[in-house]
Amino acid sequence: MLYVNDSRRRHIRAFELLPNGTLAKQTNRVFADLSGDEPGVPDGMKVDVEGNVYCVGSGGIWIMDPSGKKLGRIVHGQPATTNMAFGGDDWKTLYFTSRTHLGSVNVKIPGVAVPVPKKTYSRRSRMTFPQRENSICVVYSA
Repeated sequence: MLYVNDSRRRHIRAFELLPNGTLAKQTNRVFADLSGDEPGVPDGMKVDVEGNVYCVGSGGIWIMDPSGKKLGRIVHGQPATTNMAFGGDDWKTLYFTSRTHLGSVNVKIPGVAVPVPKKTYSRRSRMTFPQRENSICVVYSA
């Protein structure tokens, strides 16, 4: 599954993927509507190991099951959550940013671990890292 934030329309779109990684035709659908009266639009998005989708949106961090059903919302009292990332030794700490705040909350289900790129060395500099591709707030899920 491929999830794409549409911040302007305040929702997440979902696309099914074929085994070769290409988009299945005519599977574009609204996965979840994250509109509301509180500050914030769909932006940062992550998936946990059970396939639940976490996305910042109006009033906090929204949590949806793999079908798009809203499971809950993490309300932290800061204006307009902007992004988030799973971390910690067990990947059960959800770090988040807002316009004015950096915070964290412990969750029961670990996030999908992000592989750490191996360090590479060159003669010109002591340490360099592989280049990363630009991101457009896209999350893949098996």
